Amino acid sequence: MNKGNTNSRTLFIADLHLSSERPDITAAFLRFLQQEATQAEALYILGDLFEVWIGDDNPEALLAQVAQATKALSDSGVPVYFCHGNRDFLLKQRYAKRAGLQLLAPATVVELYDHPTLLMHGDSLCTLDLGYQKFRTWWDQPWWQCLILSLPLWYRQHLARKARRVSAKDKAGKSSDIMDVTPDEVPKVMGIYGVQRLIHGHTHRPAVHQVPLANGQSGQRYVLGDWYQQSSYLEVSRDGWQLHFVKLNESDTPDAV
Repeated sequence: MNKGNTNSRTLFIADLHLSSERPDITAAFLRFLQQEATQAEALYILGDLFEVWIGDDNPEALLAQVAQATKALSDSGVPVYFCHGNRDFLLKQRYAKRAGLQLLAPATVVELYDHPTLLMHGDSLCTLDLGYQKFRTWWDQPWWQCLILSLPLWYRQHLARKARRVSAKDKAGKSSDIMDVTPDEVPKVMGIYGVQRLIHGHTHRPAVHQVPLANGQSGQRYVLGDWYQQSSYLEVSRDGWQLHFVKLNESDTPDAV
């Protein structure tokens, strides 16, 4: 991935939750692909690109529009990597090929300008959310996914609508701490993979956190933001790591932190 260009940069996004109900987010994403992403060495999408995914056979126009745009970026020479989120875990190779996406493992270590970095969606770090983690063990099973995808499309659409209602109700009754990552889980996972840097999404709380690691070392956890009110991406280069934000429907220079 690293071509040795000192001016190169790699971009990371997550939690766009694209849907036909939010055409403004789709427009912002397409603009991002045509502008910022074309100048990148690579683009990583760390899950929940879509609000819901019911199968690669979904004929919805939005999916075709997004696939055409990401495939164009990939064909231009910018590889596009995709890590499944908890909303689009059923996305398979059929759509990935159509969209020019290279699928990643749930936890992947990449070399970012001499920094081994762990990439994840982030939901596996929220271990205090016991109900969600129990459900996650189900949908993570290949046999369960095959069973769901074997159902008629109309019924999967019904299940998706029901799941969204249940999820919204469930979130309303949970504390913010439960839905955030478990502090002790972060250094544990980073230690397992032998990294000092972690990038993830899922929590919708963009920030940079210092992480105490073993042997007195310190690491960094970069949390990507959602795109509900503003687009959000992490830019990584040899010159530094920066989170950028742009209000939806604005095309001016992004703010950075």
